[in-house]
Amino acid sequence: MTYDIPRAFRAQSVACAKLGSPFMERLMLLFAERLTPGTPVADRVFGWTGDPRPQSDNVPLRLAGALHALRIEGLALDTVYPPHTVDDDDLWHEINRTLEAFPDRILNWLESAPQTNEVRRSAVLLPALAVVEARFNRPIEVLELGASGGLNLFADQFHLQLPNAEIGPPEAKVRLCPDWTGPTPPTALPTVASRRGVDLNPLDPTRPQDRLRLLAYLWPDQPDRLERTSAAIDLAMTAPAQIDQADAGDWLTDVLDAPSGLGRVVFHTIAAQYFPAATKAKVTTALARAGATATPLMPFAHLGMEADGGLGAVVTLTMWPGGETKEIARADFHGRWVNWTGV
Repeated sequence: MTYDIPRAFRAQSVACAKLGSPFMERLMLLFAERLTPGTPVADRVFGWTGDPRPQSDNVPLRLAGALHALRIEGLALDTVYPPHTVDDDDLWHEINRTLEAFPDRILNWLESAPQTNEVRRSAVLLPALAVVEARFNRPIEVLELGASGGLNLFADQFHLQLPNAEIGPPEAKVRLCPDWTGPTPPTALPTVASRRGVDLNPLDPTRPQDRLRLLAYLWPDQPDRLERTSAAIDLAMTAPAQIDQADAGDWLTDVLDAPSGLGRVVFHTIAAQYFPAATKAKVTTALARAGATATPLMPFAHLGMEADGGLGAVVTLTMWPGGETKEIARADFHGRWVNWTGV
């Protein structure tokens, strides 16, 4: 099937507007209107053999990440990217110059899917972990599917400010303050005894190039996200979590088949939509089997934050023994707001 490339950029432009990035809204629209074949990068984009749309391969954000990486490194776009404001013609002129000056670098970035690792999604992980602690009351192992650099594996070390409560250490450098509606959740967090994750292309926060990738997929006119993610990277560098390179379904099957002696929490945030059907099936089977063997001494939970076509993402939590799945919240994809319903 042949997809409309300009339409993919327009769709991403609309998404960026909804997520509070006027610059990215404008940049994506410029690509939709002005990018034409004739250069190595443009030819690769227009010749994309997969699905370029935001809900699939997301070529628009791959390209945006490549450009932002060049900007972060000080190699290009210094005078036209935020905080500077220029007109569309000047911005597009510099974009074109950059596409022509760094084709190999940009083409290499296009080969990898975006890995945002948005730490504000921990605004739902923290209260969910508090709910788990209220039920489990024991040390846990946290397991993340689609972990990227594993920054959200350290959610228990972030600080979440709620209207009438706080969760997490008050001295934490990573601070979350979403627009919160709904009741106040429990606030006591479990002791995290083990942190592990899996990704097809895991990033290591201790490597400069991987740190760059984690920052580049953030958006240039949202400096608070850059600062927050930088602080999370610094935290992860002190004792990096184990992130394995593997298919999420195969990895989860192997991990859950090996007893840990701990309570376990498997979570994923805006990742399941990218899993192939076979991977999703393996994940479902592994979760069901682990749930069926859970005991009060070795409980098990599954937390998902994923798009379902409604406002923002739906947040679901299943805890075993028992196995009842409950919708505990809806949340902005970037964690800017949380509508908490709890259990």
